[in-house]
Amino acid sequence: MDGGRPGVAATLRALNGALGRPAALWVKESGARNLRHRDFLAPRAALSAAFPGGQVPPEAVSAVPSLRGPAVLPLRVCRQTPAGLAVQVHRPEAFQRLLGALPGPPAPAAGPRTGCVVLHCPALRSSPAALRPRHLRSVLLADHLAQLLRAQGVDVRLVPALSEERSWDVLRQLRVCWPSGSGGSALADAISALKAALGRCPCATACEQGPGTAEGVISKVHLKSFVEQQGLLGYDPNLDVLLVTERTLQSLAELQEAVLQCPVSDPTALPTSHLPSVPSFCIVHVVNCEEEFQQQQLDVLWRILDPGAHTKHLVCGPVKASEHPGHSHRAAPDGSQGWCRGGPQPVVSCLGAGGFSTWEWSKLCMMAPTFSTDEAWTEVIDTLTVAAIRFEMLSTAHRSQVGHISTKGTKSGAFVMYNCARLATLFSTFQRAVEQGIYPPLPPVSELNFSCLREEGEWLLLFNYLLPFPEVLQQAAQLPPPSKGIRITASTETVCKFLIQLSMDFSSYYNRVHILGEPFPHLFDQMFARLQLLGAVRDVFHSALATLHLPPLSQI
Repeated sequence: MDGGRPGVAATLRALNGALGRPAALWVKESGARNLRHRDFLAPRAALSAAFPGGQVPPEAVSAVPSLRGPAVLPLRVCRQTPAGLAVQVHRPEAFQRLLGALPGPPAPAAGPRTGCVVLHCPALRSSPAALRPRHLRSVLLADHLAQLLRAQGVDVRLVPALSEERSWDVLRQLRVCWPSGSGGSALADAISALKAALGRCPCATACEQGPGTAEGVISKVHLKSFVEQQGLLGYDPNLDVLLVTERTLQSLAELQEAVLQCPVSDPTALPTSHLPSVPSFCIVHVVNCEEEFQQQQLDVLWRILDPGAHTKHLVCGPVKASEHPGHSHRAAPDGSQGWCRGGPQPVVSCLGAGGFSTWEWSKLCMMAPTFSTDEAWTEVIDTLTVAAIRFEMLSTAHRSQVGHISTKGTKSGAFVMYNCARLATLFSTFQRAVEQGIYPPLPPVSELNFSCLREEGEWLLLFNYLLPFPEVLQQAAQLPPPSKGIRITASTETVCKFLIQLSMDFSSYYNRVHILGEPFPHLFDQMFARLQLLGAVRDVFHSALATLHLPPLSQI
């Protein structure tokens, strides 16, 4: 048996190599119907394009089951079928290798960082009272992306720092981890240097304060001529003249300071014409579509004053959120709209001005048969509320519009948290039974018999979720290069969609299969193998939720 954790990408590379063709011929199956017969398929159409008459040499077919490698799945059989060349995995061995070491919670990768990314969220330059759902979406996206990048070993700097920490309760309630503090003398020096550069800039015209001059304006900068001279792509054609204020220069100074703190010796010497999947260095503005124009103005100004400042824009689509028609709320004693069924609701007190969270909190309260004001219940409702908001904001591609928040059905954050709690209940029930002498403790993984795992749903959980999970996190953290211009796209919806689909398939399996059976010794092998599998599923839930700063719930 080869050591190492198997992976999808490594197995596909080995399969393609076995056929001696550089093209990607093989695909991983994921549907339950196809997985009954095969795990990987080289479709007939792809084989016809790669081989004369679509006939693969027999020696290549016979060599496939003997493929080995530290990250290659153990393969059992390869055969010709009407659909193409089909491969099945040796499943008991795959269970053994994948469940031998359960994945732990994501942590910053050990060793030296592989690069640095500055994530700039302009929404946080406004006051907390001015935050709206569209602003919160970009903040939550930046917070989630930072966690994903750190898990891949990338050093992340978040800008701007929050100067009035006590007034940002809304972010703490949403479990956003954002730095706070002031730049001090270093920031003042950076602003002075930018003023000096502005004075030397041929695109800028100094503004003396007078009757016709806007208050606080230092200079007028002609952006359009610079964009045209430099041949910059992707900028709004309506960019023209920017009135530069002290606050404008402070924003640039904060970005420059973040760049200087990145652990690279010379940022200007690093390539900026493209953005690798895990970049060595880049600056990304995470901005909502309604404020993209203003950020482009700031971006061009920075390019004028600092030729090495090449940045990219990750643009979020609009958020259309409103109160549920006809839904009423009782005001809290302090006047906030966060009072529901007899108790104060801290999240709603912070978010009620956002236009959707008061209704969301009320719906979550109504889900419970009884209402209690104890701390444990408040924590559960807090977590469910944050999960509902985060999943609604992040489970849609960042370019698309977000609508209302849903707490019902299988595509909600509440459903994910519910299934996470079901797993916690399963293992606490098992542990109590062990303490009572009903079951023996779970044996070491080396003593488990994974050939007992013959249920269709068990292979589905392993093959579609446990196996590809590290690659899912990697995909979600990728910042691929734009084809042109300044906009980039990212798969920031990947983790939420993964958790939703995992919850649906786990729920289907859990509703169908009785895990903790009668305490008869001849049933223990199957029960222990299933517990080991579901322990890995539980850890995947926890690891994925950690990238969203959501704690797993032990009960709902």
